[in-house]
Amino acid sequence: MEGIEVPSFFLCPISFQIMRDPVTLPTGITYDRHSIDRWLFTDNHDTCPITKVPLTGRDRDLITPNHTLRRLIQAWCVANASVPDGIERFPTPRPPVDRAHVAKLIDEARSHPQQPLLLLASLRKLKSIVGESDRNRSCVESSGAVDFLASVVEINSTDMQEEEAAAAAAVVDEALGILHSLQVSEQRLVDLVGSRGDFVDTLTAVLQHSSYQSRAYASLMLKSLLPVLSSAQIMGLKEQLFVEMVKVLKDRISYQATKAALRVLSTTIPWGRNKVKAVEAGAVPVLIDLLLDETEKKGCEMTLVVLSRLSECAEGRAEVVGHAAGIAVVSKKLVRVSIVATERAVRIVHSVAKFSPTSKVLKEMLEFGVVSKLCLLVQVDCGKKTKDRVKEILRLHSRVWRNSPCISPQLHTSYPA
Repeated sequence: MEGIEVPSFFLCPISFQIMRDPVTLPTGITYDRHSIDRWLFTDNHDTCPITKVPLTGRDRDLITPNHTLRRLIQAWCVANASVPDGIERFPTPRPPVDRAHVAKLIDEARSHPQQPLLLLASLRKLKSIVGESDRNRSCVESSGAVDFLASVVEINSTDMQEEEAAAAAAVVDEALGILHSLQVSEQRLVDLVGSRGDFVDTLTAVLQHSSYQSRAYASLMLKSLLPVLSSAQIMGLKEQLFVEMVKVLKDRISYQATKAALRVLSTTIPWGRNKVKAVEAGAVPVLIDLLLDETEKKGCEMTLVVLSRLSECAEGRAEVVGHAAGIAVVSKKLVRVSIVATERAVRIVHSVAKFSPTSKVLKEMLEFGVVSKLCLLVQVDCGKKTKDRVKEILRLHSRVWRNSPCISPQLHTSYPA
């Protein structure tokens, strides 16, 4: 719109763009609906952006469409449509949904739980509403949709093994997709866990029998649920959950699902016997294979975090040293990835060198360049704790490695046999 002077009161104070759907807060300030909805319902601010006056829940419900200003903007757009680089008239926006309409739609869906096709149609209507705006998303979440959708997933995750498996799977796909789109708040998740204590088991069942899309959604939902679970609930997680998380990593369903599965594992394995459960589920070889192909920094870091924690137990270390590429892939990530990757890779080497130092393992460390990289890390800034671990590894096995050409005479002096 270069060359056209836009009246300042047509511009949203947040985005500084022409308002398509101007709405006025109780404070008297007008904003574009998309911008103020994002401010209030996505970013969860509770003040007016300009006046900084606090807004209560009732104030949020009193957002008023500014029809007069919208008509002025539309008329101005029409008047300037023929001007070079002009702008076309904005279409009249659809009004936001209200809670009564959402509640009616949920009741309608509840009325035919054994009719998957009708239920699917209702869910698609709900999905369309959620996708229209952040305000609609917040309205749907506050109308009891979260518990309803969880119940739909719970019922149909069982039916996925019955005669109408395809229809049940489609229902689960839609319900989980809506839950994902809602970006459920922490308080709603707390309420969900409180009302449906076995929802983790439900999601585990979904992971066993569903499509890639549902498995991805279930993985993301599990990642969101973990922060609100108690320590007892995390320690009591079943072996099957770890089996399914490892399968998600192995199948590489999607970038988001992989990161979610890594987050689930990194959060759960420090508790109780979860390390052993993850190792028995086959996590170590899958993580090593993942590291072999991973080039993205964040992905390497997250994978190494999980692998380093599994290496803290004897079962995990045995899997690392028993894998043909175990020592080699850790050596590859010791330097030139990031400080976090270096710190975690050193932890793995430290655990192996301290608790599983067979002659074969020590020889592999030398052959695959672990020793030379450890010597390099002694001389660079890599953090005090990391450097202390490196020095301990070299001190423990200096007798075995002392004839290596990569170890300087100074290091022989520092770490005598």
